[in-house]
Amino acid sequence: VTIVILGEMGKKEKKEKAKERREKRLQDIQLLRSIPYSDQQRNEIVNDKVVPAVISVITRKWWWSKETIAVVTGGNRGIGFEICRQFATHGLTVILTSRDATAGSESIRVLQECGLDVVYHPLDIVDGSSINNFVEWLQENYGGLDILVNNAGVNFNLGSDNSVENARKVIETNYYGTKNITEALIPLMKPSIVGARIVNVSSRLGRLNGRRNRISNVALREQLSDVECLSEELIDRTLSSFLQQVEDGSWTSGGWPQIYTDYSVSKLAVNAYTRLTARKLSERPEDQKIYINCCCPGWVKTALTGFAGNNTVEEGADTGVWLALLHDQTFMGSFFAERREINF
Repeated sequence: VTIVILGEMGKKEKKEKAKERREKRLQDIQLLRSIPYSDQQRNEIVNDKVVPAVISVITRKWWWSKETIAVVTGGNRGIGFEICRQFATHGLTVILTSRDATAGSESIRVLQECGLDVVYHPLDIVDGSSINNFVEWLQENYGGLDILVNNAGVNFNLGSDNSVENARKVIETNYYGTKNITEALIPLMKPSIVGARIVNVSSRLGRLNGRRNRISNVALREQLSDVECLSEELIDRTLSSFLQQVEDGSWTSGGWPQIYTDYSVSKLAVNAYTRLTARKLSERPEDQKIYINCCCPGWVKTALTGFAGNNTVEEGADTGVWLALLHDQTFMGSFFAERREINF
């Protein structure tokens, strides 16, 4: 009995310490979020003698300006809208895109009423002609871009209900759409000493080695874990196998994630593509670097989660914006949540 009680006490103590660490991390993140970005505000804070640790961050020279072009897909609502708002607040030129022109125009109106300078252009990442039109427009009007945030995504199933039609839509949008717009825009990314940035909004649900909701096929996990073995063919084969099992009804016993299945598999593919693309981009010369990473926004109160999340959109957008604006960017092909690196 004594051993059992001590074991329970040990578990309780570990949980309390983990909670303390999380609260401390969230406090640190909240402080960083509060740091202003305009020269005037930075000077005011320095003159008021804020703690040295904060001053060292504030007084660092920010690399971006009004000429910095940030493109955000799926920017008309939720996390994408908030990413656009935060970028615009920091003084970047923001191009908000969405497939729904009416919703996109309304989002622009809301942001402009707040005094923010944001531009809208329609973009459906699953439509090749829409991607081509956007690329031509972007090149003609801005000459290229510095930041790409791939936020557009969909989800249809929660638990055991599934259909191959829904699964295809999720994978076509979340993975193939993300890949296609990225490949189309990489040639337009502007060379600079700080490097261009690509941020793929992903999810912990797509992790290979998570404690829950991971694929149970050990051989496939090992293949997808080895960045040197990664290829688009391997990702395609994995997705084709999944869709085939959804179609014949065997997916529930096929070892695939059981929570948000289609979404989880699509994000697994996005994570793999991020690492694969990072490997290819790492060979670029120093003045033409493109840094690509992915992030998990957490369980956010948005339409995608049925507004059942725990985090606000401000919290959900934070890590993606932070990754895109890092001054000394050295991360490549990494995965982040709450401004800290996590495993795939």
